[in-house]
Amino acid sequence: MIKVSENARKKVVELMTDDGFDSATDYVRVGVKSGGCSGLSYDLKFDKEQQEGDKVFEDNEVRIIVDKKSFLYLVGTTLEYSGGLNGSGFVFNNPNAQRTCGCGESFSL
Repeated sequence: MIKVSENARKKVVELMTDDGFDSATDYVRVGVKSGGCSGLSYDLKFDKEQQEGDKVFEDNEVRIIVDKKSFLYLVGTTLEYSGGLNGSGFVFNNPNAQRTCGCGESFSL
């Protein structure tokens, strides 16, 4: 399961609306891909439909889909949003990551 903090929920709903998506019916697709300074990086985008094998979750009124391969890396992750002085953006609080880079956008196991 992937959880969504209150700040992340607010920002997701705002961005989905700005991009022509409906947070009540559309999804946030969360994935993992090769790359980044720690070996793996997070991929976050909006999607209107599920693909075969996707895992579907809903937390804090946000519908999330994750492909089967990425799910193994993301179990227990919380999606958060930080808007502080050091920059703003989504942050993945991933208990499976043994090492993360300084920007928080990549990790290794």
